[in-house]
Order: sequence, then C-alpha cells, then structure tokens
Amino acid sequence: MIPRYARPEMVAVWSPETKFRIWYEIEAHACDAQAKLGVIPQENADAVWKAKDVEFDVARIDEIEAVTKHDVIAFLTHLAEHVGSEEARFVHQGMTSSDVLDTCLNVQLVRAADILLADMDKVLAALKKRALEHKDTLRVGRSHGIHAEPTTMGLTFARFYAEMDRNKARLQQAREEIATGAISGAVGTFANIDPAVEEHVCEQLGLTPEPISTQVIPRDRHAMFFATLGVIASSIENIAVEIRHMQRTEVLEGAEFFSMGQKGSSAMPHKKNPVLTENLTGLARLVRMTVIPAMENVALWHERDISHSSVERGIGPDATVTLDFALNRLAGVVDKMLIFPENMLANMNKFPGLVMSQRVLLALTQAGVSREDAYAMVQRNALKVWEERVDFQEQLLADADVVAALGEDGIKEKFDMGYHTKHVDTIFARVFKD
Repeated sequence: MIPRYARPEMVAVWSPETKFRIWYEIEAHACDAQAKLGVIPQENADAVWKAKDVEFDVARIDEIEAVTKHDVIAFLTHLAEHVGSEEARFVHQGMTSSDVLDTCLNVQLVRAADILLADMDKVLAALKKRALEHKDTLRVGRSHGIHAEPTTMGLTFARFYAEMDRNKARLQQAREEIATGAISGAVGTFANIDPAVEEHVCEQLGLTPEPISTQVIPRDRHAMFFATLGVIASSIENIAVEIRHMQRTEVLEGAEFFSMGQKGSSAMPHKKNPVLTENLTGLARLVRMTVIPAMENVALWHERDISHSSVERGIGPDATVTLDFALNRLAGVVDKMLIFPENMLANMNKFPGLVMSQRVLLALTQAGVSREDAYAMVQRNALKVWEERVDFQEQLLADADVVAALGEDGIKEKFDMGYHTKHVDTIFARVFKD
C-alpha cells in the first residue's frame, strides 16, 4: 500500500487510530455485558466509557509495546492510563487477545467491503451508461484476436456489466460471511466468559457471533473474502485488457480520455498511451497476490497459532486499499472513454464481407448442400479475401456452385448487418432486467 494508489476513506479503515478505537469499543461493550451479568461492578463498566472521546496516543502505545512485546497488553495499559488503574481492573475480564484482534479485523473487513460495494456501484453505473449509449454501435467480434462475426460495442459493455454484477453479489456474500465476532476466551470454550458477552459485543458492532471459534475465528472465512477480491481484480483486468486492445493504433476503436496538458511519452510527443488501463492490469496482480497467503492461513495449529497474523496485517490493507483505488480508476476510465464508431466499421470492412461466412455456410446447408461441400465452397472464396483483399460477396456471386445453390438474391440477402443485431434487445433485457 503506497499513497500513489490509495484513497483516504479506505486508508482510514486501516489506520492505527481506527484500530485502537475498535479495540476500545470491543472492551467497553464487553464490560457493559459483564456488568449486566453481575460479573463486574457497574461503576467499573461505566468508568471505561470515560475514554469514549479520547484520542489514543499511538506513539505511547508503541512505546509500551516496545517493553511488553504485546500489542493488546500495551493498549490495555494505555487505556488504564486514561481510565485509572483501579477503574480499569476488570477490563478484558475472561477474554484473550484474539477476541479483540479477530473481532476488530472483521469489523475492518466489513467496513472495507462496504466501501468496495459502493465502488462497484460506480463501475456498474458507468458500464450501464456506455452499454445503453452504444447498444447498436456495430463492431467486429474477435476470437483468438481474429475477426469473427459482427457484434456491438453495447454488448461489450453489457457483458462487462454482467460480470461485475456477479462480482458484486459475490462480495455481498463474502461480506456477510466475514461479519462475525468472537469473545469466547482462551481456546474458545467460554470457560471464563459468558456467551452473552459475545452476543452483546457482536450486536453493538453489527456482527454475528462466530458459532465455534476455537481461540480464533476460522480463517476459511477470510480465505473466501480475499478470493472474492481476487476475482474482482481479475474482472478489472479483463475490462482493462479489452480497452488496451481497442486503443492500439491499428485498431483504435476506443481510447482512454486524454486530458489537456497530458503527455504520453518523454521521447515521442505524438504518443497517447493507455496508461490507466495498463496500471489497472498491474494493480489486479497486486490484489490477486494476496489470495494464496489468505488460503494458506486456513491451516493453523490446533486451537490457534499466529502464523496468520503477520500475513493479515499486510494483505488486509494492501488488498482492500488497492482494489478500492482500482475500482474508482476503472469507473472513471469507462465513464470518460472515447469511442470511434467509424473506425469500428472500417476495421470490420478491412476484409470486405468476410464476417458473413458462417451465414453463407448455413444457407448452403439449408439449401441441400452437404456441410463438407458447403464449407469448401465458402472457404475457397474466403481465402481469396484474406489473400487478395477482394470483396467476399463479389467472390460468391462469381462462384457458379454458390449461385446455383442460393441464387444471386439469396447471396446478397446474407450480407444484412441487422441479422447479427436482431437479438440485442433480448440480451439487454436479460442483463439489465429493467
């Protein structure tokens, strides 16, 4: 996580100040629950809330941790400095460090998910706007990078919309799965703390009690969360690569917006490079990089170890901050992207009429020609188009076998572009459902 690829709202989720504030709320709510159960005096629970407006001193906590070598104990010591040693003596009653650390981490991941879901709404809105705008804008579809059959630019944006819509549903599920908390004490048996404390703390923090937490919340939940972020990042790259292809000089069907004063190259003043989408490809790699470590964190020793801890301190901020930045960048790229319909038609006609080869093939088979013979008849004419850049329709009209099977009007009828767009409305209705 570096400032260049970070936005303030997501960075704040992972700041030490935010972390210690969540730790404080966990401890304070736990004290309230303990007091209601009669485990600790009510006045001690009330005293903890005296620190509700305190800005915890990160430097002071770090100073204490340098001696204690334990971050939670350092925080509790600093909290007692504000509340008073006697008043704070029941703080953390029956709890273990993981109760605080794991519950806090999941609060942070839930908050991060909410930001990312809002980001995805921006991407979806931009994709939908461009899809509707170019629903009928013809362009050639490609398979293996080679011209295939006509499609529309609107369908290109619509399929990216559908993909991101699936990703939003996945993230919503991942958010729900990660929104658990655990206040169950050492090895998770509640031996020294009542399950009612966990229920109260989770309710106050918007979480669900973890059904069985050992001494940590099971890490398969986190693996699912980071895997979902990895899939979203891959979809970002999928869109970015398509835009990068569109902007190639010999294609130029679409391009990133090039702002006034922007420079494309330090050496070549003519350059307009797809730097934003290239950047998105790189950022996607960084997010995916966190997936395998998250999965490796699932296997912990017995009721707990801390092999996962150092990993999560890194991948939690890195994955969410990077993905937050990437989604916002993608939304901007799509929203301001330049589209060149004339170039799309020029590219489609680079090999005149060739994209209609399948329709001619099917017409020949329907006219009684065997598939093998029909394929040979179409291919021999298509290859001339490849090699000599002649017009495909004219070649077919000069082919006696094809004319005998279809007639001249039958051949010409097969070159209607509307044939390939007749079901666009149906596809749009499926994708956008409105």
